[in-house]
Amino acid sequence: MKKVRCAIYTRKSSEGGLEQEFNSLHAQREACASFIASQKHEGWVLLPNHYDDGGISGGTLERDGLKQLMRDVDDGLVDQIVVYKIDRLTRSLSDFAKLVDRLDAAEASFVSVTQSFNTATSMGRLTLNVLLSFAQFEREVTAERIRDKVAASKKKGLWMGGNVPLGYEPDGRTLKINQKEATTVRAIYDLYQRHGTLDAVIKHADQQGLQSIAKHGANRGKAINFQSSQVHYILTNPVYAGKIRHKDKIHEGQHEAIIDPQRWQAIQSQLKSGAAKQRGTKSCKAISLLSGKLLDETGDHLTPSHANKQGKRYRYYVSNRLIATQKTSKTKGGWRLPAKALEQQIATSIAEHLEARLVTDLFINPDADQIECAQQKLAELSASIKSGQLASTLSSLKQATIVAGTISVQLEADALAHLFEVTTDQMNPAVCTFHAAFQLRKRGSETKLVIGNKPMAEPDQILIDNIARAHHYYDAIKAGQTFDQVAASNNITKRRLLQIIDLAFI
Repeated sequence: MKKVRCAIYTRKSSEGGLEQEFNSLHAQREACASFIASQKHEGWVLLPNHYDDGGISGGTLERDGLKQLMRDVDDGLVDQIVVYKIDRLTRSLSDFAKLVDRLDAAEASFVSVTQSFNTATSMGRLTLNVLLSFAQFEREVTAERIRDKVAASKKKGLWMGGNVPLGYEPDGRTLKINQKEATTVRAIYDLYQRHGTLDAVIKHADQQGLQSIAKHGANRGKAINFQSSQVHYILTNPVYAGKIRHKDKIHEGQHEAIIDPQRWQAIQSQLKSGAAKQRGTKSCKAISLLSGKLLDETGDHLTPSHANKQGKRYRYYVSNRLIATQKTSKTKGGWRLPAKALEQQIATSIAEHLEARLVTDLFINPDADQIECAQQKLAELSASIKSGQLASTLSSLKQATIVAGTISVQLEADALAHLFEVTTDQMNPAVCTFHAAFQLRKRGSETKLVIGNKPMAEPDQILIDNIARAHHYYDAIKAGQTFDQVAASNNITKRRLLQIIDLAFI
């Protein structure tokens, strides 16, 4: 009798109760171990290794226990994965498809203790997909309920949590003024109205001994010197005018204002005019926000460059090899891209990518407050991008690689954590890399860049090969061979044949 090596996988979404002597993970393992013992006559043997993930959502595959389990499956150490319920393994249909591909490649399988069905048949696979669809539906509906509740509450002017702005303290579902911190906030507004630039505000704030409070990291709760991002956040946050922001809408809040609303609005106009003035006066090098971060398909860096025409300066990012050979000989390949359009498109693409991943897997096991705070930050980013202020968004960019048709973007996890005011460990590493469609269109002398916010679809070679095999097997069945004969002639198991042959009807 062939020995079937069984590994138990357990998972719990929240951390509550994990400190107990006998928790949910132990209960799941006990039930799975009993099930494996009942299959002893089939040659099932329990492996001693534990694969557990406590306090991690099923909406992501970034789980240490699951990663180790799949590595052992790939290495041929596990024949069968046993779970208490299918949603312990994953709550995402797309993630489940990836896991099944890896299991098939290793000739391994899985079984659910409480949900009995055979995935070797079409009905079993249908049942499985229905269960997973409901698991994913439940997760998405929960997220929608949270968003709707937050939107309705903010429309009434309620404070819905997150990091409390400097100058306030939480007071139930509203805010109350912290007079000591409020004095600092008013001083920041005074300095900006007097000097007109963020750098000048920081300089004079340091001279006056004004300090902010760290919201995350090792210095959480400690007094720190102001940074430009913090000053900009204070100056643009409508909370200080007695209002509550929800995405691109601003509602009247139920808390007391620190800054008079008319004065706050005047500051916004001053910020916009100041930004326009800085864009017109800075040097080419100073405003090349992607300097040192761009590569082409050969690994060559794209360097900031410019050209003057009729007294107007036009900025570009140019492949180094084109600059090096410009005065000697022509070089094939290389890029010469309009800088302003490229910066705008990449910043927009980053913001859209983060927005798309927010509810599903931007953070690891987030709570409602973190999601709401992140929504507010993303709304601020989008508003900044529309007004031409790209520095905050592009500061999170580590590297962008441009090839024909695609741009691959890598983001800094630390920079994203700082942006969303969470710890780096709470950021999902998977969101730091994404691919977007990249097109270069020309109309006469004008060049237009189009960067999409969705990954480029690539052919699934494994699926293509399996479809071809399915047609081959189906032709053999139509020719009169039995399933056993087809499986034997192709050196596969009958179970694997039944899994693949349905693809012939796609």
